[in-house]
Amino acid sequence: MPRYTYVVLTNPVEGKEDEFNDWYTNTHVHDAVRVPGFVSAQRFKLAGAQRSESRPWGYLAIYELETDDLQASVDELAKRYNTPDMVISEALHPERLGLIFEAMGPLVEAKS
Repeated sequence: MPRYTYVVLTNPVEGKEDEFNDWYTNTHVHDAVRVPGFVSAQRFKLAGAQRSESRPWGYLAIYELETDDLQASVDELAKRYNTPDMVISEALHPERLGLIFEAMGPLVEAKS
C-alpha cells in the first residue's frame, strides 16, 4: 500500500503556547490518527541551532499515511476539520502550512 508523509508547520497564537501544546499533543494528533489512512503522528519543536536565521514556524507535526486512496483520506480530514470529530483550538495560529509528500526512493541510513 502506498505511504505518504504529511508535514504540517504551525505556530500558536501569541500568549497561548501552553494551551496550543496541550491541545495539539493531547487532542489533535489523536483525532488525526482516527482519520482513515492516517497511521501515525509525531510533533516537534524547533531546535535552537539552525542553518538559517529565518524561522517562521516553531512547530512541526509529521503524519504518516498508508492508503490506496490518498484523496479520500484528504477529503475525510477536511470533512472532520473543526467538527466534534476534530475540534480546532483557538490557540492555533491561522497561518500554517501543510503538505503531503510521497517517497521518491528508499530510506538511506548512515553506516556504522
